[in-house]
Amino acid sequence: MPILSAFAIYFVIWWITLFAVLPIGMKTQAEANEVVPGSVESAPARFRGGRVVLVTTLVSGLIFSGWYVASTYFGIGLDSLPNVVPKFD
Repeated sequence: MPILSAFAIYFVIWWITLFAVLPIGMKTQAEANEVVPGSVESAPARFRGGRVVLVTTLVSGLIFSGWYVASTYFGIGLDSLPNVVPKFD
């Protein structure tokens, strides 16, 4: 597999994983009773960007590794999915 294709697939997996990881462990300003004037109550009380990026990178790395093993060693790809993805010839 070309390195650019692998990076593109990892990039897409990383962004999808980011939106799944963002709400995990988030505490709103309303829950913390620390609403800053001029902000909404649902805003994060303390945003942990570094932790979110680290967890996203680790989880997406595991997902990408599973996909890479399945596609490289077991030959599972989009053509293996019957009637779900149209074949592009």
